[in-house]
Amino acid sequence: MLPAYGQQVASSFTVPKNITLQTGDTWEFNGQVYRLYGIQSCIRGSIAVDAAGNKRDCGSLSLAQLGGLFQTAAVTCQPIGRARDDAIFTVCAAEIEGSTIDVGTAMISSGFAFAATYADGNAVNVSYVVAELTAKGSGEGLWAFKFPHPVQALLRSSQPAATKGAGQ
Repeated sequence: MLPAYGQQVASSFTVPKNITLQTGDTWEFNGQVYRLYGIQSCIRGSIAVDAAGNKRDCGSLSLAQLGGLFQTAAVTCQPIGRARDDAIFTVCAAEIEGSTIDVGTAMISSGFAFAATYADGNAVNVSYVVAELTAKGSGEGLWAFKFPHPVQALLRSSQPAATKGAGQ
């Protein structure tokens, strides 16, 4: 993912306000798709149910949170690599009221995104796991709903058919 020795590192960039959000962790601008590295938003089309039984699109709730953050803060991203689908993985920081915060941490600690894992189930970023557990413990964001955890759903769908359900 990182450039080889001697190769130039891609420049950081400011995220413009006229992006097209695809999900709560992915956006498009000028034909290029960008994705926050190390986080997983709720999957669009999955259902989140609140305490009163009202159903909402879980992915749309994640998307709205990311959109609100991008519209209200100055966000700068550093490209760090490419995904299999050619999206550019980024690590982003937002300037909010004089403070700089990591966008991934902000999304996860607000309860609208989750710590991504590799296919083996290990966390991409351990500090994001801490943020997720904290948000879950305090019932922040989507944790106030019942919903299919997107990382668990993706891990289940990536398992070979012979191993699905094994050890559960």
